Amino acid sequence: MARFPLMLLLFLVGDLYFYQAVSTLSQQPALHFAYWLFDILLIAAIISIIFLRRAGLHSERFIAVVIGAMMLNYIPKVFSSPVLLAEDIVRLFRGFPARSIYVSEVALAIAGALFVAILFGLTKGKHFYKVRKETIFFPDLPEAFDGFTITQLSDIHSGSFSDAGGVQKGLDLVDAQQSDLLLFTGDLVNNMASEMDPWIGGFNKLKAPYGKYSVLGNHDYGDYIRWESKEAQAANLARLKEVHGEMGFNLLLNEAVTIKKQGQSISLIGVENWGKGGFHKYGDLKRATANVPDNSFKVLMSHDPSHWDEVTVDHHQHVHLTLAGHTHGMQFGIELFGFKWSPIKYVYKQWAGLYEQQGKYLYVNRGFGFLGLKGRIGMWPEIAVLTLKKG
Repeated sequence: MARFPLMLLLFLVGDLYFYQAVSTLSQQPALHFAYWLFDILLIAAIISIIFLRRAGLHSERFIAVVIGAMMLNYIPKVFSSPVLLAEDIVRLFRGFPARSIYVSEVALAIAGALFVAILFGLTKGKHFYKVRKETIFFPDLPEAFDGFTITQLSDIHSGSFSDAGGVQKGLDLVDAQQSDLLLFTGDLVNNMASEMDPWIGGFNKLKAPYGKYSVLGNHDYGDYIRWESKEAQAANLARLKEVHGEMGFNLLLNEAVTIKKQGQSISLIGVENWGKGGFHKYGDLKRATANVPDNSFKVLMSHDPSHWDEVTVDHHQHVHLTLAGHTHGMQFGIELFGFKWSPIKYVYKQWAGLYEQQGKYLYVNRGFGFLGLKGRIGMWPEIAVLTLKKG
């Protein structure tokens, strides 16, 4: 909660700074009035969301529109403001002469480029799928599984989908990988099992010779909306479990299965959602591995990456590879030339990509779908393909 006032302050300072560039380049009162009117309306919308949520009344669509407007309004201003700040430092030692029109034009150009990038993310980014490939080496991988491939999906959030063609584009990419095993690591829906009804057929057509397996994520339990009764919520969860089967996925609920190939095997383990902080801890790794041999090669599906750091790494059995999701990479960030950054890194130590600790690996999927923000900016939707190698 302490981060929210700080972020709000950053936005406001960026807004005030950017106005300096606007006022330097134009003296028209109508433009200045429009600039602040939009800000006032946006702040009013944010305040209304806060009060509506407290009253238990809110529209996800309205929230998504406001989030998008905030990003389009504030982020270009904040990231272009350092140019004006640098000018002010120079002006400080020169007796504060008038602002340079050239510097203001540079700030405006940076803001314009960021505005276009954000607009692309909000309109096209949600289905701008990226196939990310990793090869991971294990000295004790069974010989038969050398080169074994796993396609991982996570965070489908079908309640946010509206573009059938866009979703199918992603499903076609999944099938094109022709992986041995297809795994889904939770958050099939936003809240209700019925959100998946239009999409069951498409996901059912996905094929993998060694099977399709899944686990539940925090949103799948229906904990974030009000139900008429506990029985209604329980019925929704029961229906959601049926949906996994209709999609052709075997749902693992704190249990393990054996994947066999050429007389050798690996253990695939699936736990229910377990998250640090205020998230429910339904997952039970001890129970899930109760019948798994200690010397078995283990792949774990666990929706929230905090489970790896808090539980899995120190588990008495060696879990070779954990697959998680949950963070979405915040659906906003930068990934260029091996560099990656997103504000979510200040919440989760492991938030996107591959991590290693004590010879144990974690892969955090950026997610197939989207939630809240109706798009993705720089942190594109992901289809992960992991190749297991002996060595």
